Amino acid sequence: MQQVLNGLVVGSMYALIALGYTMVYGILQIINFAHGEVMMIGAMVTISAINLLIGAGVHLPGPLMLICGLIIALPITMALGWLIERIAYRPLRHAPRLAPLITAIGISIFLQQVAVLIWKSNPRSFPDILSHEPIDVMGASVTGVQIAIILLALVIMLGLLLLVEKTKLGRAMRAVAMNPPVANLMGVNANRVISLTFVLGSALAAVAGVMWAANYGLANPTMGFTPGLKAFTAAVLGGIGNLGGAVVGGLLLGLIESLGTGYLVPSEYRDVFAFLALVLVLILRPSGLMGERVAERA
Repeated sequence: MQQVLNGLVVGSMYALIALGYTMVYGILQIINFAHGEVMMIGAMVTISAINLLIGAGVHLPGPLMLICGLIIALPITMALGWLIERIAYRPLRHAPRLAPLITAIGISIFLQQVAVLIWKSNPRSFPDILSHEPIDVMGASVTGVQIAIILLALVIMLGLLLLVEKTKLGRAMRAVAMNPPVANLMGVNANRVISLTFVLGSALAAVAGVMWAANYGLANPTMGFTPGLKAFTAAVLGGIGNLGGAVVGGLLLGLIESLGTGYLVPSEYRDVFAFLALVLVLILRPSGLMGERVAERA
């Protein structure tokens, strides 16, 4: 049971990040490999904001301090997502597929170096504002922070699925994913929808970054690389372009890692499972476990 709970915690964070990958891919057919760095920026800004509030003598309950930090960090990461789309990807929208990929890697390195300039390369501790007292759940030890991560991630993921399926913005996103020129003819501003998709994905990444830092207690300028790569693996595992697949892939990958390191190999080899799963999926079912729901474009 302990390994299952640990897997659900990590898998919930993978799923949130994977949703950003799959939304961008569903609309533009490109992979935003700078997404992990957006996650890192969200975590670092939140930690800095909370430390500033503490230094200014603000004394609030831990959850409220965390919310205040997120309120400061979310607009910054959302603006960063908008800038990435507007400056880096929009000019290359009709370029060969390799060009956006190289650009994404360049942005990832650029954001890491900017973070090093701002926060230095040393890890920063997450402020001690949340309780990490263990709670017994069916014989397994779990903290309140971990329970909050699972519940909050499920609420966010359900909210996103409802937004895409039931709202006007969601219909516009699906229309642009199917055929941008036709969507424009039908009155949908494709450029605006694409920008909003990057903004929304960046907000999800920021929340996941704060969850990651709160769970492990540390954040640093390179923290987004491995979770970002694993979240991409989760998106492919579930079926990239499929929101439900990203959720399933993230949770499944977290469980595979946790159970594998709990019963098969030492924890330092946990990364092996993610990339082994990616190789197997690409060989046996390239479209992912839940297929791909992105229509072919003219």
